[in-house]
Amino acid sequence: MRRIRVIPILLIQNGGLVKSIKFKNHQYIGDPINAVKIFNEKEVDEIVILDISATKEKRAPNISQIREIAGEAFMPLSYGGGITTIEEVKEILYEGAEKVILNTTAFKKLDLISQISEQFGSQSAVVSIDVKKDWLGNYKVYLQNGSKKTQLSPVEFAKQAEQAGAGELILMAIDRDGTYEGFDTALVEKVTAAVNIPVVACGGASHLDDFVNVVNNAGASAVAAGSLFVYASKQRGVMINYPKPNVLINNVFTKIK
Repeated sequence: MRRIRVIPILLIQNGGLVKSIKFKNHQYIGDPINAVKIFNEKEVDEIVILDISATKEKRAPNISQIREIAGEAFMPLSYGGGITTIEEVKEILYEGAEKVILNTTAFKKLDLISQISEQFGSQSAVVSIDVKKDWLGNYKVYLQNGSKKTQLSPVEFAKQAEQAGAGELILMAIDRDGTYEGFDTALVEKVTAAVNIPVVACGGASHLDDFVNVVNNAGASAVAAGSLFVYASKQRGVMINYPKPNVLINNVFTKIK
């Protein structure tokens, strides 16, 4: 039996917790602190917090909110959103986060990944890669919460991030976000085959079999989800949830090759 990490991803916009569909139609679903407290009780492996509007608004990370969230989180916490300098990284890690996540800044300032890796270890430097297919069916990297298209492929960006010192990648399929259609295994497989660092698959999880599939058939090292863990069902009634340990063991870990 191989145990993988199963990670809730929480999105923050204007201080509140939101959930999106294909990075659009953001629905307010509550207070992030309350969500973290519930996930504490459910003993999640780790948690990811992303401020999805900070970079687009050219706003620095909200350190006071990060401090408050980290103070409540009993699990390892990763934070991303608006990070542009090593000083901000130091402050975020000092407040209790174990990892920082770069997206737009990683694309524009690869050297910041190197600085984080050198000063705090590669395990602290995570790069989030948001991906969508263009009209020709080619995967392209997007920035600023999916609003800005680049001409770089996710494989190219993943290789650059790894070479710069990133210790982990979060691979988000924008077209699957919030859809319950399952992970884009073709995308995940392309990236995992190209790098030697852990790849966290995200976007589209509908049930636990999706976790097994993306690990066994696409090489993901860990899995992450938003809607699956914050909604009671596809009808999107808000209810913070997470599988019990025995459910994960019987339905995920024992099935992973």
